[in-house]
Amino acid sequence: MTNTIIGYDAKRVVSNATGLGNYGRTLVNDLAGAVPADWQLRLYAPDSGRADLRRQVSASPRVQMVYPRRWPLKPLRSLWRVGPVVDDLKRDGVQLYHGLTGELPWGISRSGVRSVVTIHDLIFLRHPEYYHRVDAAIYAWKFRTACREADRIIAISERTKLDVMELGGVSADRIDVVYQSCSPRFASAPGDWQKAEVSRRYNLPRRFLLSVGTIEARKNVGLAVRALRHLPDDIHLVAVGRSTKYAAQVLAGIEGTPLRRRVHFLHGVPDADLQALYSMAEVFVYPSFYEGFGIPVIEAIHSGLPVVAATGSCLEEAGGPHCLYVSPCDDAALAAAVGRLLRGADGREGRIAQSRDYVRRFEGTGVAAQVLDIYRRVLQGEA
Repeated sequence: MTNTIIGYDAKRVVSNATGLGNYGRTLVNDLAGAVPADWQLRLYAPDSGRADLRRQVSASPRVQMVYPRRWPLKPLRSLWRVGPVVDDLKRDGVQLYHGLTGELPWGISRSGVRSVVTIHDLIFLRHPEYYHRVDAAIYAWKFRTACREADRIIAISERTKLDVMELGGVSADRIDVVYQSCSPRFASAPGDWQKAEVSRRYNLPRRFLLSVGTIEARKNVGLAVRALRHLPDDIHLVAVGRSTKYAAQVLAGIEGTPLRRRVHFLHGVPDADLQALYSMAEVFVYPSFYEGFGIPVIEAIHSGLPVVAATGSCLEEAGGPHCLYVSPCDDAALAAAVGRLLRGADGREGRIAQSRDYVRRFEGTGVAAQVLDIYRRVLQGEA
């Protein structure tokens, strides 16, 4: 007889290959190996999503997928997550529900099911100019609903905690900071055959800077493009991420110039290729204007890359004191920082080693233990 059942909002777990999906899969996998033997983790998703993503979820007998039974139409299944899922949680005997992506169903606080929500960032409130007005309004409503319904709130950085307090009016004693962990595969070097295959498939240059993340205005990859003008001609930029209108604008701005041949935007790159891309790059650059945490920084460090990131949000928390940080508006400063980290530069290897030591605090077992402690406190009524 199962004594404790924890439920999860698993929509992104089975549908998002990056970002929020990676957070959910990594956390559930870490918890599957950390929870007591009589605990069960149930993942509630509106549909089965992508098979390749489901396969990344632990095959432990403690982990079970759950789909809506009485909502055959896709639009209705989306609404199921907003509120009706609470009836299924009660039917299944779920004692605690974790909203992994900043959302909780309406009415869960009155249902007898305890709840925890992870807030990743409040960029839609801090910088609404990066969002469509309707989308920003929906995200804001979901955030405020989650703050009202949750027994405890997990913030993935101190920066996000401060934003939740300021923009959500939440007291500090309701919030726990638990940093995000990344997949352990980034800490192991890919084989030479894998690197050669990835290099061939994407026609990679011999020397390149790497950036990973949606190629959108907030991520600010245009700064890295401009920084190339101050760097040796054989240094290229490879940016991996979903394309947007911003990506087209950046490329249009350098069309017909010598810089164009040095800029490579890769879209639709499968997650399995990322490890090789990190391992072949020379420096990782992340000039984003604002982040809730910045997991690609952690992935890059685990992969043995030195990092240059932007000031102004939480990236110093993610990368630690041995990465380099510059203004997100200063391309010359970005180029100068990159120059200090190119292969053969004095101090490069020391920075890499010290950064790897720093990011050990984000490893999965420690994160799982912290989240498990929060679950226990909430279940015992100590929230």
